[in-house]
Amino acid sequence: MHILFDHGTPRGISRALQGHIVKEARAQGWDTLSNGDLLKAAEEAGFEVLLTTDTNLPHQQNLKGRKLAIVIPSGLFVPVGLN
Repeated sequence: MHILFDHGTPRGISRALQGHIVKEARAQGWDTLSNGDLLKAAEEAGFEVLLTTDTNLPHQQNLKGRKLAIVIPSGLFVPVGLN
C-alpha cells in the first residue's frame, strides 16, 4: 500500500507500517500545496492513503468520490522511540 504522510504526521509512525511504501509530502515536493491540491497530487501519483493530523480537512474539502483513503488518527500516541 502507498501511504502519504501529511506535514504534521510524526515520521516515527512509519516504523509501524513496515511492508508498506510510506512517503512524506515534503519529500514529494508537496509541502506548499493546499489541501485540495495535495489530495489531487496524491491521487494522481497513485497513493492509496493520506495520513494526516489535520482534523479540519474533512470539513474543508469535499471528499465524496475521492480514490484516496484519508486517515486522521484520534488521540495520536507515539511510543517513545518512534517519534
